[in-house]
Amino acid sequence: MGTVFFHIDLDAFFASVEILDNPEYRGKPLIIGTPGPRHVASTCSYEARKFGVHSAMPMTTALKLCPNAICIPGRMRRYSEMSKRVMGIIKDFAPGFLQVSIDEAFLDMTGMERIYPLPGKAARLLKEQIKKETGLTVSIGVASSRYIAKLASDYRKPDGLTIVPHGKEEIFVDTVGLKKLWGIGDSTYSSLVKKGISTTETLRKYTEKELCSFFGESNGSYLYRIARGIDPGIYTGEVKSRSISSEETFYPDVYGYDALDAYLLEMSQEVMFRALEEKKVARTVGIKIRYGDFSTTSIQETPQKPIYSSSDVYTIARQLLRDKYTGEGVRLLGISISGIYDGEDVEQKDFFADREEKERKLEKTILSLSQKGSRLIKARNLKEKQSAHL
Repeated sequence: MGTVFFHIDLDAFFASVEILDNPEYRGKPLIIGTPGPRHVASTCSYEARKFGVHSAMPMTTALKLCPNAICIPGRMRRYSEMSKRVMGIIKDFAPGFLQVSIDEAFLDMTGMERIYPLPGKAARLLKEQIKKETGLTVSIGVASSRYIAKLASDYRKPDGLTIVPHGKEEIFVDTVGLKKLWGIGDSTYSSLVKKGISTTETLRKYTEKELCSFFGESNGSYLYRIARGIDPGIYTGEVKSRSISSEETFYPDVYGYDALDAYLLEMSQEVMFRALEEKKVARTVGIKIRYGDFSTTSIQETPQKPIYSSSDVYTIARQLLRDKYTGEGVRLLGISISGIYDGEDVEQKDFFADREEKERKLEKTILSLSQKGSRLIKARNLKEKQSAHL
């Protein structure tokens, strides 16, 4: 049968969790984010998207487009909790599991024919199981490569299922269209149009060598492959050991330190809450930045003492971002904590200042309360506190 991959993408995840917990939001334009010139929309409901609102959009712009939107601050602990439930279901469904962000994952279904003879039927079973056990909907793309599966999951959102048969990848790419291909941001598309390339059919007329001469080796090879429905190898399936990470992919690309900084705040809380759940302590913080041309840079720092709170993670990560960010459009931003060891409680009290001990105790309290359904929000307070310190 060949290779078979599922890409599972939670539909408007943060907004969907809020609607699940608060049914009065259903059918209304909902934006997850804090109003203000330095804040961005984390995500929004499909009702808000009809007005042109999208994730990573500055909140001032989002509210101009949709002035009647309901705005609420995010609850990363709650989203992390629901993500863990969904990912657990996916992971138990088949062994080839790869989580790539809080709301998306791949399943390598290759060789599963005896258990799931028909990939489409298997995908429907998985969708039904997730809906039944969590109340959330997912969109699934089924294809012979991870790249095409990712494109397919986005094709019929929300609650969609798209199957791209082996050998039909090029046709599907043409159906999606050049501008909507994953990896074609506004800047890349503008560069293509300037060369007279506005369709995948036109793009295929150029050799890989020609595209590399036009757009650089990395971007040129990428364009050559995706125009033919060939997986460019963005996701290798390699899983880093002894680390906890979170990544956010943006479309369109995100520009500006402040917008990226807001996402680092959310991701810092996510990885720290996961560390608290797993009763782990980390020694190193790292960030990954992938730009619109798919050049990728990473940087990490290991402070003198272990990392005990999300404010520790955030303080280091935002400085790394400040040191490394070039000002260009960012396609993907990631954060990780590594050098992990067991340590729910502090074993070496000398490492702990009063402030740090209070931070960790506070986050444990938030973790406990949020598991009971509390709507305590720490993000805004943490942001204000960090601003005061810096």
